[in-house]
Amino acid sequence: MRAILVVNPQATSTTAGGRDVLAHALASQVKLDVVETDYRGHAMAVARSAARDGIDLVVAHGGDGTVNEVVNGLLADADGDPTQIGRVPALGVVPGGSANVFARALGISSDPVEATHQLLYALEHDRSRRVGLGLAD
Repeated sequence: MRAILVVNPQATSTTAGGRDVLAHALASQVKLDVVETDYRGHAMAVARSAARDGIDLVVAHGGDGTVNEVVNGLLADADGDPTQIGRVPALGVVPGGSANVFARALGISSDPVEATHQLLYALEHDRSRRVGLGLAD
């Protein structure tokens, strides 16, 4: 399984050391590339590229803004077509922001190490779930 860890180094709770621990843990189960975002919209561009390249999993490590960008990037080429949604990479979330509303709503631990453990458990046991998204306009 090929995966990309998208890290927002500006997020409230992310650190270089934490990023390295998460990357090492994830790399134990997947072929992992790590990308640190440099500007607003960068996470979206990385996720869009990952979807086009057939990556299996994109993990967002940052706050709700990072997750939002990654989701929008993953779905950018689907253009609202439900038949295309199943062809995008899976999303993993490791909270690193201050609120982490999305992760909290899904029952993901606010502790990045514990959240990574939850993600690894889900990968190892082939456990995933669909999250509905709204479409406006």
